[in-house]
Amino acid sequence: MRRARLGFLCSALIFFYGAALAQAEPLAVPSHTAPIAAPANTLITEPDQGLAPIYTFMQSAGKSLDMAMYELVDTTAQQILTQLAAKGVTVRVILDQNLESHNNQAAYTYLTQNGVNVVWANPMYAATHQKSIVVDGQSAAIMSLNLTGRYYSTSRDFAVIDTDAADVAAIETVFNADFTGNAVIPPAGDDLVWSPTDSTANLLGLINSAGSTLLIENEEMNNSKIVTALIKAANRGVQVQVAMTYSSSWLGNFNKLSAAGVQISTYDPAASLYIHAKAILADYGTSNARVFIGSENFSLASLTKNRELGLITADAAILSAIDTTLTADFNGGTAYLGGKGRSDWLRPVPGGGTNW
Repeated sequence: MRRARLGFLCSALIFFYGAALAQAEPLAVPSHTAPIAAPANTLITEPDQGLAPIYTFMQSAGKSLDMAMYELVDTTAQQILTQLAAKGVTVRVILDQNLESHNNQAAYTYLTQNGVNVVWANPMYAATHQKSIVVDGQSAAIMSLNLTGRYYSTSRDFAVIDTDAADVAAIETVFNADFTGNAVIPPAGDDLVWSPTDSTANLLGLINSAGSTLLIENEEMNNSKIVTALIKAANRGVQVQVAMTYSSSWLGNFNKLSAAGVQISTYDPAASLYIHAKAILADYGTSNARVFIGSENFSLASLTKNRELGLITADAAILSAIDTTLTADFNGGTAYLGGKGRSDWLRPVPGGGTNW
């Protein structure tokens, strides 16, 4: 009798306990049992998206911001830097002095007077042509664009927000050395392409790996090794398409490329779109697809004498977006037919100089 009553009581308790559990909130699962994937890298395309994504990225800094910039003539960007410094964020900036000291002087003075740690770039490089921003030591913008307002509305450029920990750590290692004027061998991280140390080998490796297609944009075509690699790619049956803003400075190499079967599409320097991007898309649509985006131009100085930074990635979303933009740019230009010649122009710049 007691056993039967005890059984009844136990059954009742189990029933009511189960009902209570059914109505309760589920227990939280410790985060380490369900790791969250790192956010994918993000592509920013200019002039389509405007500078808002870059400004927002800068404003997200809570502890530190490190910027290396070839040319800084943008009052909004400068104000963001000083506002961050006023909030206690450690802000450090490297500005080129070998080629852009005149254009950078106003920013250098303004930043210095408003709490930003700014230095002139190490003069051992022909130019510090790198364009990068590292926020809180956790993410980095690797860019082809300068922060120069007068070019924003017309200049084709790309930036990648890179969240790869090894890449960001490598960029910070180089920044720390360059900021203090010390020698450094840039670490490769997982994806990085550095000048003057490894960019020639990396870009040639990407071009030489192509088995089906190459889509290319660059501001210069004045590196014999790159030209030879593109000719060899065309000779082995790769479809090579190049979109550039025209300059007769590249006429000889244009003729060599065209004779080898490279398809070249050009824009007049006065057109509404100026090709300032530096991009190589190889074998899009295949398992071998990769893309280079960065600051490196196809010139001897850019690849062997300057401080430059880019990356090579197989990120699917970036590959797709780059293919769309480069294809549209190529189709939107004028076919270069070889040997005809056009007016010798570089992009006109207020006050002289060129958007490099």
